[in-house]
Amino acid sequence: MILTSHVMHFGGKGEDGAPNRRAMWLWYDWRAAAIADANGSILDDEQWGGFHDQRSIVSRLECIAEGGLTPEAMVLLERFPDAKPRVHGEPDLPDADWPLPDDEAQQAADEAAIAMATRGVAQAAGDPDRRLEHLMRASDEMRSTFITMEARLVEWVGLFLPEARFGQDRSSLGKTVGEAESLEHLSKTLGVSLPPVGPDKPEWKALKEWGQSVAVFRGQLDRLENGIRHLSLQHLPSLSALLGPLLAARLSVEAHGRMRLARLPAGTVQVLGAEKAFFNHLKTGAPPPKHGHIFMHPWISRSPRWVRGKISRTVAAKASIAAKIDAFEGEPWGEEEMRELEQKVEEIRQAHPSPPPRRN
Repeated sequence: MILTSHVMHFGGKGEDGAPNRRAMWLWYDWRAAAIADANGSILDDEQWGGFHDQRSIVSRLECIAEGGLTPEAMVLLERFPDAKPRVHGEPDLPDADWPLPDDEAQQAADEAAIAMATRGVAQAAGDPDRRLEHLMRASDEMRSTFITMEARLVEWVGLFLPEARFGQDRSSLGKTVGEAESLEHLSKTLGVSLPPVGPDKPEWKALKEWGQSVAVFRGQLDRLENGIRHLSLQHLPSLSALLGPLLAARLSVEAHGRMRLARLPAGTVQVLGAEKAFFNHLKTGAPPPKHGHIFMHPWISRSPRWVRGKISRTVAAKASIAAKIDAFEGEPWGEEEMRELEQKVEEIRQAHPSPPPRRN
């Protein structure tokens, strides 16, 4: 304390009679800390000698990376509260004889930095948010390709078998075409008559292989979605119970992670995925979107249009709470909470059985 008082008042008095206070810097790295004045004179220092413990070094390096002070720096800051803390390497530090680590300590720090980087890579590889994002993006890309290929197959088969009617049940068409030995065999399988003109052998082979490719893509898409469901049920149990694992995963990916989703207000959760419509509303004054990805839930998409906005707000409010429970690892929601929300949705439908009258 005597040293601190001496340094703070060093230099006598100025023209106004006030004491001159010399500028001081608190320099620190992972192992040591020091106080220096503007001339580069070291006024005090603290050093740590426990660098043989790699775990402790890693902890100190992480503390500095997050902008924290080491124990040595905190001790000196208590002695010199007016000092400006600066980590080693920052440009505005004065030239001084800083207590840098010797070769042995530096080698220990290098090994700890490698261990920290290795652990960081391992943690990033196991991050459920990033894994969900890859699964979801891959599923979206696969679905886009599959829909295009399936539409081509339906049109191609319909060219030779115009009586065939597939409707919405196309899930087995690729497998059916791929397993057919000929167009005649395919017509019998589909229960339609054989046309007078059909494809020759090379064309039939191309059509058959296209059907096989569609079946392969269908299986890959199913496996991707099963992977999303499995990971979402682990990473987002409450949100998955409320909205279903696929929609829960999509909301989390759209928000760039479970923790960020938990911090979003319910109104933002409601319109996640409707960013274009929202910015169009801000730019042109068009009506604001009432729902984004959350519209995919049957409670909303299968409800009358005049209550979808109200149901979206209700569902988004509950989803926001469920996301917080998942992010902070609370007691997961289950069937009871889902039924409670379903009852509220039904009450909204019953309270608004018909559309409101139009305004003149």
